[in-house]
Amino acid sequence: MNIDKTKAQMKKGILELVILSIISKKEAYASDIISHLKEAKLLVVEGTLYPLLTRLKNDGLLEYRWEESKSGPPRKYYKITELGKNTFKQLLDGWTEMSASIQSLLKK
Repeated sequence: MNIDKTKAQMKKGILELVILSIISKKEAYASDIISHLKEAKLLVVEGTLYPLLTRLKNDGLLEYRWEESKSGPPRKYYKITELGKNTFKQLLDGWTEMSASIQSLLKK
């Protein structure tokens, strides 16, 4: 069994929930999202994050706006939509239920 591959798959499965959680608190720039993930020890590279943000936007869960930057090119700030808020709640409920089930099994 390849432990690193299994751990990577677990992380991929939860990224949508985590990203929606970060953006639900306030608008976020991609670098802000990566910083939050690093603080939580969920290392994600831009090559993983940008396609995921695009997919979430295309699914109607996020929207974005451009803002001029004083230190470079304009920045794209992501904001959660109403559909995104509803989806986040459903994912969070699912995570809470699954996490409790797994914890119960691990204790046996």
